[in-house]
Amino acid sequence: MEQPIAVTRQSFDDWMVPVYAPADFILVRGEGSQVWDQQGKSYIDFAGGIAVNALGHAHPVVTAALVEQAGKLWHLGNGYTNEPVLRLAKLLIDATFAEKVFFCNSGAEANEAALKLARKRALDNGNHSKNQIVAFNNAFHGRTLFTVSAGGQPKYSKDFAPLPGGITHTPFNDLAAAAEVINDNTCAVIVEPIQGEGGVLPADAAFLQGLRELCDRHDALLIFDEVQTGMGRTGDLYAYMQYGVVPDVLTTAKALGCGFPIGAMLTTDELAKTLSVGTHGTTYGGNPLATAVAGAVFSVINTPEVLEGVKQRHQLFLDGLNKINQQYPIFSEIRGGGLLIGCQLTKDYAGKAKQITQLANEEGVIALIAGPDVVRFTPSLVIPEQDVKEGLARFARAVARICS
Repeated sequence: MEQPIAVTRQSFDDWMVPVYAPADFILVRGEGSQVWDQQGKSYIDFAGGIAVNALGHAHPVVTAALVEQAGKLWHLGNGYTNEPVLRLAKLLIDATFAEKVFFCNSGAEANEAALKLARKRALDNGNHSKNQIVAFNNAFHGRTLFTVSAGGQPKYSKDFAPLPGGITHTPFNDLAAAAEVINDNTCAVIVEPIQGEGGVLPADAAFLQGLRELCDRHDALLIFDEVQTGMGRTGDLYAYMQYGVVPDVLTTAKALGCGFPIGAMLTTDELAKTLSVGTHGTTYGGNPLATAVAGAVFSVINTPEVLEGVKQRHQLFLDGLNKINQQYPIFSEIRGGGLLIGCQLTKDYAGKAKQITQLANEEGVIALIAGPDVVRFTPSLVIPEQDVKEGLARFARAVARICS
């Protein structure tokens, strides 16, 4: 048997399209909330693959589901259905407002399906001018041309013009501004309950409630992008449950597969009729391998123990981060929900979020940014208390270095 190709961090620069700038080390193994690089150095994982690894690395229940299904059936194509996809659909329906599910491979694809559904519904109802989509500044909905246009961050879309039209952006958490642009030609409003990439900014309850009322008044669909907030991240299975606002369409991905690529669009019986046979599709979406894994993930996360544990761990992080901030006043605000936490840097440290996470890497902890001024944490929902404490101790050493 041939030896595997030897690789180093330089191999990335030599062989990969440079759309990423990864850390200067390569991770090779993970267990729970710890990972190790090629040199055997250990890191506490506070990033969770950007809110993906909700059960950490190599969780035994999820691993067993993957291995079992791998020995049975991997892929069929959408001319046939399979048992794991049907079981996962039923789990999602029983746990949410949804009555129908469409499976795909990512959050971007789920959002693409949701936006296409909204436009087609209006067209099917004979309203050819009802095609306007309202989205929000600093939002992030994916990297396809349609979803990157819906996202309210021009830095991600400006280089790919001409962009799809009919999308209006308005300030997040400003209901009055939204009311000015939502009208009878609006087919959908898409919003994140907590803006993740935009800085970990939670929506006000009154804002989401007001959007629901505006959508009802103008017969527009309210789409909740819960790609980052879903699957227990905020302490409820989905964040809409905390707000008491039920969307017409919900998109989910990331933690749904805990690292195995899968996304889903959830909606009602009535709206699902819009996407009839042949109107939309995907090669891999809903295949038995992905849905078997996601079913196992769902069975673990959608339990009182895990969801309640998220709230307890949230407090652990808040207490630890506030203690660090008392010693080194670097954050002006610590915000978010559950285990989606954003730390806003003060003016004195503006633009240094990336530098802080790089120093954190050196100290043996992995964290994220949400823009240049926010350090973000999205760890495993079941991260052990000892790992939280050790990770924060390492993070404190990184903060001390930036403040010295």
